Amino acid sequence: MTPGPVGAFDTWGNYYSLLLPYQFVYDADGSHDFVPGAAQEANPAVPSQVISVSVRPHGATTATQWLSTHGGHPDYVATYDSIGNGPDKQWIAIDTNPNSPHLNRIYAMWVDFHSKTAVPYVAYADARPDGTHTDWSTPQVLPEPPSTPQGATYLLPHVAPDGTVYTTLTNSDPAHRFCCDAIVLNASHDGGRTWSTVSALPGTITPPPGSYANTTFRDGIEDTFTLGSRPVNGHYPLYVAYEDYATGVVNVLLTASYDGGASWSDPIRVNDNAAPVDEFQPNLTTGPDGTVSVAFYDRRLACPAAGTAEAQAAGLALDTANPKHPGAPYGATDYCVDTSVQFYDPTLNPLGHNLRLSSHSFDPQLDAPVEGSDTFIGDYFGNTIGGTTDYTTSVTTYDDGTNPAHLQQQQVTAVAVPRH
Repeated sequence: MTPGPVGAFDTWGNYYSLLLPYQFVYDADGSHDFVPGAAQEANPAVPSQVISVSVRPHGATTATQWLSTHGGHPDYVATYDSIGNGPDKQWIAIDTNPNSPHLNRIYAMWVDFHSKTAVPYVAYADARPDGTHTDWSTPQVLPEPPSTPQGATYLLPHVAPDGTVYTTLTNSDPAHRFCCDAIVLNASHDGGRTWSTVSALPGTITPPPGSYANTTFRDGIEDTFTLGSRPVNGHYPLYVAYEDYATGVVNVLLTASYDGGASWSDPIRVNDNAAPVDEFQPNLTTGPDGTVSVAFYDRRLACPAAGTAEAQAAGLALDTANPKHPGAPYGATDYCVDTSVQFYDPTLNPLGHNLRLSSHSFDPQLDAPVEGSDTFIGDYFGNTIGGTTDYTTSVTTYDDGTNPAHLQQQQVTAVAVPRH
């Protein structure tokens, strides 16, 4: 099984997909066991869990034209035994900047959840025109400030036009029941050979309290990071957006650095809803003119009313087993979910107000995988700008005529980027 693939293109048009294959067995009760011993594994001769790469070469035309080996072996970046290890949260970036000294270098990052500690790793290789690449570097642990509890996740690498590689790391505090998060910025100025911690975002970040109000679902990655391609005051701007529960509901906050991460601006609230409801799971991108886009999930609109076509298409009549809400959620507030976006100029002056991207609200309780007492709507939320258009991909269970079972589907939206 291979969950959560992410990918990036090199300058020749080859597509690199960073994967997380793992073996599992079925327990007696029919459930999946993802940490089996070697004797139980379907194929004990190969690693239980790996970080690996498959490449779709430029010009490939059939489904089987993937390169998944390197040097005559599977293209492993890192391998793990099952017991005591849980590699996850893999991410990839490729340096496509023409003036960079490390053009077409591939950066792979992931986390090994080991002995209840999240250990962040990085490895790199150089892409070649034919879709092959050099050997992967030996994985190295990314640094964290000595004053913080060790263990960090949510690695989000980006490469500046000068070849500097940046990533944020999110550090939680298990000793205090994960009460507080710290977001740290790391950088490499030599193509990934060495790394240093540049700074931490100021203040205390309060993460969401598990599942969201009125519902049982939780979201995934709590923060998002990107950089601008045009300098501001001589530096490429860095942007971080994150969830914060300090007010008793989840808000999306945004901050920027214009000095390479040495200092950060005071956070601003992205969501402009008047009533206090949860707004969560932001995703950042920037455009070629420096425009900043923050997309996020939005719960400001009440669920559709009983007897309406919208309520029927949203499948609300099927949602009657939620322990936090009796009966179907007709007209419920802080419950159904939309997708919204807010645009800014490079110095975070807002360009208009929040813009609803989804045409229909969806019920997050439907078809959500169960994890203990919680359900899940997924980690991944896409946001990118191509030319003058912003594209997002996000979850929905709405039936637009093609989804009568109200399965979790990806909706794709496109909206013009405002000028500034």
